[in-house]
Amino acid sequence: MKRLVLSLIIILGLISCESSSTKISTDLVNNPSSAEGNKKSSVPAIKFEKTEHDFGKILQGEQVSYTFKFKNVGNAPLIISSIEKTCGCTTPEFTKTPVKPGESGKITITYDSKGHKGFQNKRLIVKANTNPSETILRIKAQVENINTF
Repeated sequence: MKRLVLSLIIILGLISCESSSTKISTDLVNNPSSAEGNKKSSVPAIKFEKTEHDFGKILQGEQVSYTFKFKNVGNAPLIISSIEKTCGCTTPEFTKTPVKPGESGKITITYDSKGHKGFQNKRLIVKANTNPSETILRIKAQVENINTF
């Protein structure tokens, strides 16, 4: 019985080590940050004026907005695919058309402080065709009850 199991293990090992004649061409892979430093590929790059905004003290129930401005500093059209919010209290509106190299776009975040109190630190994840593909924006506020403002 032991010899049978040992034989099966050896046979499986030999079969799994068999080389395959079908190889995937690396020409399909275009990684702009490769070791070769290929600078010729077209890649958009997003640069924000700032990635964090503090609203300061606001009243509970107040809605406040801020517009984050960005520029495409790359050499291909920049497309924001989505903005992932970590709280239902934030509403993002953003440039949905491709932003050409050298042009600017904006992301407006509206924060609704209803039901919140104290220090608030909200994070939004901007997903785009850039490298890296995600950029984090933050908004902060000190939400005060109307009686303690």
